[in-house]
Amino acid sequence: TSIAVQEKTRGAALVAGALCLPVIIGGFTIRERVGRDGARVFDQVMSLVSDRFVDTLDASALYEKAARGLVKQLNDPYSELFSPTELKRFSSQSSGRYGGIGMQIEDQDGSIVVVHVFSHSPAQTAGVQPGDHIVAIDTTSIHGWSSQKVSDVLVGTVGTKVKVRFSRPGVTEPIDNTFTRAEIHVPAVPYALMLDDRVAYIPLQTFNEDAADELQSSVNQLVKQGAKSIVLDLRNDPGGILDQGLQVADLFLRSGQQIASVRMRQGPPQLYAAHDDEHIQSVPLVVLVNGYTASAAEIVTGALQDHDRGLVVGTTSFGKGLVQTVFPMDGGWALKLTTGKWYTPSGRSIQKNRKPANPDDVDAVAEPAPDSPEKESVKKDRPAYRSDGGRVVYGGGGITPDVIVPDDTISTPEQTFFKTIAPKYPAVRGVLYSYALELKGTVSPSFTVKPEWRNELYRRLQAAKITVDRAQYDAAAPLIDRWIGNQVTELAFGDSAVFRRQVPSDQQLQKAMDLLRKGATQKDLFSLAQASGAPKR
Repeated sequence: TSIAVQEKTRGAALVAGALCLPVIIGGFTIRERVGRDGARVFDQVMSLVSDRFVDTLDASALYEKAARGLVKQLNDPYSELFSPTELKRFSSQSSGRYGGIGMQIEDQDGSIVVVHVFSHSPAQTAGVQPGDHIVAIDTTSIHGWSSQKVSDVLVGTVGTKVKVRFSRPGVTEPIDNTFTRAEIHVPAVPYALMLDDRVAYIPLQTFNEDAADELQSSVNQLVKQGAKSIVLDLRNDPGGILDQGLQVADLFLRSGQQIASVRMRQGPPQLYAAHDDEHIQSVPLVVLVNGYTASAAEIVTGALQDHDRGLVVGTTSFGKGLVQTVFPMDGGWALKLTTGKWYTPSGRSIQKNRKPANPDDVDAVAEPAPDSPEKESVKKDRPAYRSDGGRVVYGGGGITPDVIVPDDTISTPEQTFFKTIAPKYPAVRGVLYSYALELKGTVSPSFTVKPEWRNELYRRLQAAKITVDRAQYDAAAPLIDRWIGNQVTELAFGDSAVFRRQVPSDQQLQKAMDLLRKGATQKDLFSLAQASGAPKR
């Protein structure tokens, strides 16, 4: 039958093709002429800049600037031209492994301060402590350096040596250490724990090269401890390596179930499917997301939602659904170029279209802050799709949760205070950090922030010539107490202790726990979510 239809329409098709032929030829001629004109303009600009610009520019530098300008004019925030140094940094961030000494540093009002020391690293072995200030590297003062520049110098080939001089609050003499760089591993799962006698909590903070293995290991460990359900926290997870995203989804899905598809400029869609039976059996699963959940984290969330394998709670994810391919080039350079778009198994596009930060700048492409928290009523304006079980899931960019629970908000006085001190925050954080270092040895895990601590912090801010309005400061007391409590807890007891301190006030997590306590199966969770007020279609 299809052949007959083709025979009947062939004449019409040929006529249409014939009618289009002059237009196609004309268009090709115009494009060819425009291409020649553009090449001529480029050559003339390069020549004039090279010969007449007030400052002499090296020819290679000119070509690099031209190449960077071309990539920038694509108006795509995800396409980047990497120099060899930038490529090395990008690769380290993506893999979660690098050659270094094992410290996390940040710029605190012009000083480069150690804020975290990784376990089993050269820095930990040498006794480096949070709060230490980096003064010099290999006898060169780092005064005026950015934290990124310091990091670039400290990172290097495994087995090579680097000398670092530190200053430590309360210690008069500088501390000199010579480190042998080792392979440093930044964990994808920083910790995993039981929230009660049956709910396992696992935060997956990035999709590096060990993400799937660390997740499965954490799940196995907690199941042995009696876990009957799982909270997978993907909030603030920016994504990472595609293959790891696919492997993480594969842990929960059955063989053959589609994980995602990608559509490129040419050719048929590329399909990605689970290839093993689910490693993590059908224990009830809740996935937490927010406006900073992006990329590979959204691919996983979309697949679990479409296949009714996970109940999604939180706020709509970021909406980063573009595919980037890294193309190696001569001289160690590389081009990361957007080449396609991601779609969930039900056909939803993950990419959320955004406007430039400045509406008057048509060439600007901004990476805006995530959307404000949504209400359930917002869903009605989004295109609707169906999960495997017939549930309504929503498109329109990003992953819209099954149950929307806004992020925790701060009071108006707290917002006013934070906005006022925002330009001074690095300096404020430096004072807070130093004070917390003094307090960490005086507290137990269940400590309560004392009013006198808040008063002492204010006194130290004044002594550091950081002007803070006292009335605003006092009005924001709950926020300041949380800052002090969390910073002291992190330094004294680690990240997992900070998390436990925040659990009672984490409304999204509390909702997930409430649902898991009431639902014995994944189907129960969906029924509970529907009963809680999710709109019907």
